[in-house]
Amino acid sequence: MSVIENSKLAIVGAGAVGSSLAYAALIRESAREIVLYDVQKAKVDAEVLDLAHGTQFTGSSRITGGDDIDVVTGANMVIITAGAKQNPGQSRLDLAATNVGILKKLLPPLVERAPDAVFMLVTNPCDVLAVAAQKITGLPAGRVFSSGTVLDSSRLRWLLAERAGVSTASVHAMIVGEHGDSEFPLWSGARIGPVPLLEWIPAHGKPITASELDDIAEQVKTAAYRVIEGKGATNYAIGLSGARIAEAVLRDEGAVLPVSSMLENYHGVSGVALSVPSVVDASGVARVIDVPFSVHEEGLLQASAAALKKSLGDLGL
Repeated sequence: MSVIENSKLAIVGAGAVGSSLAYAALIRESAREIVLYDVQKAKVDAEVLDLAHGTQFTGSSRITGGDDIDVVTGANMVIITAGAKQNPGQSRLDLAATNVGILKKLLPPLVERAPDAVFMLVTNPCDVLAVAAQKITGLPAGRVFSSGTVLDSSRLRWLLAERAGVSTASVHAMIVGEHGDSEFPLWSGARIGPVPLLEWIPAHGKPITASELDDIAEQVKTAAYRVIEGKGATNYAIGLSGARIAEAVLRDEGAVLPVSSMLENYHGVSGVALSVPSVVDASGVARVIDVPFSVHEEGLLQASAAALKKSLGDLGL
């Protein structure tokens, strides 16, 4: 494994998510060069200028961009954040038809300019759009995936860490399935350090109960709606999680992350993109990991797949 020399990360869409992702990638030095593309010239030029003004403090990364799609030429990774905005009370799946239409216009010229890139969808509903993008581009499934439940898993770990009184880095738990209302935690494999979650004894207070875990899972599932209701959009955390996934690709890490890619006979699920633990490296999703599920979790995975299949069917995908 090796870092891609002079890596170039292209971010499509200079809205709240795209600009936050560019900011996070710049600070974390996720790539040697970061470019931001948007059709709104004044907006993208202003975002690039604002970010460029801070590069004295961000190491060696360079930020450029504009409204000319040629700025993405030669990118090693392209992250798409452009699309219709999710409004308060609106489900991610309600956005699907509009954003599939945007992808049909956007992806062909992007692939033409960055034919060897790994493509990642952040735009919602990201699972539906991952399927659409793979079909539009004809690229291998591993090179066209979505950010999936990486952010949801971070939300889960933060809540568990707060309850258990440990650092977030010491919590090992994932949300899988749809990035949306049918997602669920893999409690059967959740740990704090090496200790199974329900066996963890806090230094102060009572052990975590099953009912508390149900409440935490619900908080994760509704987190985006709460943020959107208060400030209109989620942007900082998805920016950070997007930058983290980009690093796994651009540094050829082989990191295990719950991204969403087209599945083929995964626990009997095929033809949909759902988040499951996956190895992410310079090729994109190198492989999905066949982790054991409990009987209950198997049922939840099938229900999540059914929800996505219905959405894809409604869209004719």
